[in-house]
Amino acid sequence: MTTPQKTALITGANKGIGKETARRLAALGITVLIGSRNTERGEAAAEELRADGADVRFVPLDVTDEVSVRAAAEHIDAAFGRLDILVNNAAIAAGPQKPSETLAATVRQVYETNVFGVVAVTHAMLPLLRRSAAARIVNMSSELGSLAHQADPGSPWSAYYSILLPYCTSKSALNAVTVLYANELRPEGILVNAVSPGYCATDLNRHSGTRTPEEGAAVVVDLATAGEDGPTGAFFAEDGPIPW
Repeated sequence: MTTPQKTALITGANKGIGKETARRLAALGITVLIGSRNTERGEAAAEELRADGADVRFVPLDVTDEVSVRAAAEHIDAAFGRLDILVNNAAIAAGPQKPSETLAATVRQVYETNVFGVVAVTHAMLPLLRRSAAARIVNMSSELGSLAHQADPGSPWSAYYSILLPYCTSKSALNAVTVLYANELRPEGILVNAVSPGYCATDLNRHSGTRTPEEGAAVVVDLATAGEDGPTGAFFAEDGPIPW
């Protein structure tokens, strides 16, 4: 079964930027699937957005669990027959801790969600995305993943680079993953981009950010709904491209 209405899956969408992205996409008439590993929180987020008239549904999804990822793909296939938009939003952080004091196990834990989880979900959803006339993949990165900025001692983010090795490098790796998917999928018309929503106040940073999740979601929605002439293999903030 396939449906004419566009369908989007957002991982880690029960709160923060993910939930605000869901709200904005639903306002455009898109059916939005909230992926969350926590059933109670996922259902609550979907119910909140439905109260505003949005077509939002909860899908159990733990990006670090291959069985959960496969089950989500099978559910979307059975219910909708395809997927038009994938937003890989789920992420975790660890620290603060100096690079020299950071354990490999800590880095591995962050990569399981921020990098390997993205690969697992994208791999599982690609058959569904390939059935869309204009599929879009948006990977939630961060300006902290920019190698150009990491190498600049004068960067305004330098204080974070010195204490957040797992998170910063996971986003650098995610950027590389984004480019390689974009290169492969470009001939098929599937656009794949990385975005930095900016320093938004979310649970990830204990709500210390200077931007709102609503503001952060804007660039995500722009790329998730880009036309056929939209960019691919790029890294964007709200005000334009970010150096790799």
